[in-house]
Amino acid sequence: MKKIAVIGSGFSSLAASCYLAQAGNNVTIYEKNQAIGGRARQFKKEGFTFDMGPTWYWMPDVFERFFEDFGKIPSDFYKLKKLNPAYRVYFGTDDYVTIEDTLEKICANFEKVEPGSSIKLKKFMALALDNYNIAITDLVYRPGVSPLELVTTSTMKKIGQFFSTISKDVRREFKNPKLISILEFPVLFLGAKPSKTPAFYNFMNYADFGLGTFHPKKGMYSVIEGIKNLAEELGVTIKTDQNVEKIIIENRKAVGLIINGEKLDADVVLSGADYHHTETLLDKKFRQYSESYWQKKTFAPSALLFYVGFNKKIKNVDHHTLFFDVDFEKHSQEIYDTPQWPEEPLFYASFPSKTDASVSPKGKEAGIFLIPLAPGLDDIPEIREEYFEKIINRFEKVTNQAVKNYVIFKESFCINDFISDYNSYKGNAYGLANTLMQTAFLRPKLKSRKVKNLFFTGQLTVPGPGVPPALISGKLTAGLIEKELRN
Repeated sequence: MKKIAVIGSGFSSLAASCYLAQAGNNVTIYEKNQAIGGRARQFKKEGFTFDMGPTWYWMPDVFERFFEDFGKIPSDFYKLKKLNPAYRVYFGTDDYVTIEDTLEKICANFEKVEPGSSIKLKKFMALALDNYNIAITDLVYRPGVSPLELVTTSTMKKIGQFFSTISKDVRREFKNPKLISILEFPVLFLGAKPSKTPAFYNFMNYADFGLGTFHPKKGMYSVIEGIKNLAEELGVTIKTDQNVEKIIIENRKAVGLIINGEKLDADVVLSGADYHHTETLLDKKFRQYSESYWQKKTFAPSALLFYVGFNKKIKNVDHHTLFFDVDFEKHSQEIYDTPQWPEEPLFYASFPSKTDASVSPKGKEAGIFLIPLAPGLDDIPEIREEYFEKIINRFEKVTNQAVKNYVIFKESFCINDFISDYNSYKGNAYGLANTLMQTAFLRPKLKSRKVKNLFFTGQLTVPGPGVPPALISGKLTAGLIEKELRN
């Protein structure tokens, strides 16, 4: 039985811990914050409950596959409801497109916007399904050790799609800007511009339209709690308020941690914390990646979030509502090309109390608002307040209702908080973007090349950003650790 120390308690750390404990190891998770979950923590105030991070439950098959590895199913730990509608996208006042819960319904809505588009959508989705099956079967469960992992009979037939982009493929088939925005939207989960994301990643459109959007009762944090319960059943120990100050290296081998000034021994160290931060816990000679390496990488956005309690029910919105009533391309440029606070930001709003009465007091509404931002911007209270005014004024106009005077409270979370709470590089929210040159084996490695028995997991490594990839990342890293321990 090997003693394994895990830094952080997000989805990837929890998942890896489950696999490692199942294999018979003595696993302890060390979390710097008071609560587990990493970016998927929960915030409660005055009877309201908010997911602080992920709010979309996509790719249910990945969750099923994770629990199946332990002889379980998701409903052993939490209850799911498929959302209908999945979400609504606003393009102006009283001007929106609803994405419902089946492809047939979505095709019918597309046809209303652009005649002939339903036929094109079915063709597009058939390709997306094919890519999804290849991605899940051949690609995302591979550890990014070698370029040869990408070379399969299936992927060779798709080689052109790695050198085209989502944007090109969508615009080749669809002309209406509303439909283009809707089809490009899922790429935001990969953290990159559609014009920079390989066309192969249209499998995210299948995750969206084909599999649908779900809500776990009591929010995404119930999934964290479910995996925590599984981990503890398997024998994992979880400790909070544990600030890791250094990874101890002896003879180029990780042998323990210094936590809150105390030395703790370990046979293996696995970090699910921010990759860049984790390497700062090492002496420079043991770091794989320089500061210039990280500076050259394309990071997924950060975000300005508001958690708002409303003293009334909000009308004309769905559980998930997107506000694309401003220039999509301009906001993208202000994130990736000329990093700055956006002049007119797109934003997303979630009202989980539309689906789940447990997250707000009766007759009231829980609202989560998110503005994607370039990482590394100056973050001060005055700017946060300015942007809340911007989006709440637009929200009132676009949805035809007054809400500002019904705000009981609002709490914000932005770049400085991502840095202080998660040690996030430049305050990024989603990790590294999945561009062509940051895919698979081109991402930071799961296993340290310089230090024996030191491993990494999470959104800055393989396979990439998002909750399902985080679960997969945990499994991949655990597999590499077990292989190392057997040798």
